[in-house]
Amino acid sequence: MKNKDLQMAHEIALRVQEAGGSTYFVGGCVRDKLMGMENKDIDIEIHGISPEKLGEILDGLGKRTEMGASFGIYGLRGYGLDIAMPRKEEATGRGHKDFAVYVDPYLGTYKAALRRDFTMNALMEDVLTGKVVDHFGGIEDLHKGVLRHVNSDTFVEDPLRVLRAAQFAARFGFSVADETIALAKTMDLSALASERIMGELEKALLKAQRPSVFFTEMRRMEQLDVWFPELKALIGIEQNPATHPEGDVWTHTMMVLDQAALRRNEASSAIDLMMAALCHDMGKSTATRMTPKGLRAIDHEKEGVPLAKTFVSRLTTEVQLNKYVLNMVKMHMRPHQLGRDRSSFAATNRMFDDSVAPGDLLLLSFSDRMGRDRAVRDEAEEAFLRDRLKLYQDIMARPCVMGADLVRAGLRPGPAFSDVLAFAHDLHLSGVEKEKALPQVLAYAREKGISPENGTTG
Repeated sequence: MKNKDLQMAHEIALRVQEAGGSTYFVGGCVRDKLMGMENKDIDIEIHGISPEKLGEILDGLGKRTEMGASFGIYGLRGYGLDIAMPRKEEATGRGHKDFAVYVDPYLGTYKAALRRDFTMNALMEDVLTGKVVDHFGGIEDLHKGVLRHVNSDTFVEDPLRVLRAAQFAARFGFSVADETIALAKTMDLSALASERIMGELEKALLKAQRPSVFFTEMRRMEQLDVWFPELKALIGIEQNPATHPEGDVWTHTMMVLDQAALRRNEASSAIDLMMAALCHDMGKSTATRMTPKGLRAIDHEKEGVPLAKTFVSRLTTEVQLNKYVLNMVKMHMRPHQLGRDRSSFAATNRMFDDSVAPGDLLLLSFSDRMGRDRAVRDEAEEAFLRDRLKLYQDIMARPCVMGADLVRAGLRPGPAFSDVLAFAHDLHLSGVEKEKALPQVLAYAREKGISPENGTTG
């Protein structure tokens, strides 16, 4: 927690007390403090004084900001402190934002905490005394590692809480209480906005040690159908036990996801890598066949591309993430194939050149290999691929023949120019130095009917 924010919270609490009210830390900052975790977001709730009086207090301490009088949520410029008044919410529709909100400063701590989602988030701590107010057994649930809803009537009003249950379970290593599971099964997630789904998913993928828990809890709550049908389709798709003793594709995917979490900090984009790990074997749902050699999923990497595209597009319009995931799904088998065969320099260079993120492709491949029962790390293969990646990166950092070089040589851009540049790029990939490559490129251009004498042919 930021000291200046804590100091300001204490100063507000003193002035609120002088006015006859009370101030409490609420939500995640209380939960995380009791769990011995750092939380930089400080939320306080003001009880027992009017909104007008709170406004006077805040105006006396700095520049006040507010989300709107009806919400009763304020801030002070220069401070990362959320200041709220107790409020009641009434559902007006099926969506996450379909609520009417009413401020009630005299609601009391019990009713104020009653609107929270889970018992661990309903804890309150008096800012001045440090006394923790626990109306719903949140401390005991924290100690037991159980995620339990506060109120059955209000919990079902916000379907996003199903996703929040799954991501909290993943982040904290908790299990969702049986009664919360039963309640979540009755809730309809179809009206939620995709950005809300993606927001909760990102928290699980980026903050949890074992992101697979998010999906196992969603499966327990029977909530995979609306937003994650391509993953649900992997349940029961058996694999060859000789190579995948862990069982079906769902189990393998969950194991790969957790392996990718061990490597996500090495990736060019952690969320992109995690989404690729999630999608990498989606094609097995349609490609798996029994063959004379046993169960096989031939070309599943190709069949997985349209499935992954549908999946990712349902969750986000982020073009770069979509491009990344589809490329990784298509290519995820190649590093192991080339590494196993100790393939040629030209083959590994071409693989890396076809990848949107060559280093991440290796991370996904390593995660895929280790995401199975009795997996044994092949350090020799990993070293081979990492060495080849470094060679590729060294080559790509060297000067190469560019379009400007061809123009200076007298060529004019035209229909055949892209073929000439592609030839130049192939020479670069092969490690040919620029000085030696340029004459070869110009000779190739002449073969294509382009020369400094006649420029571009029609």
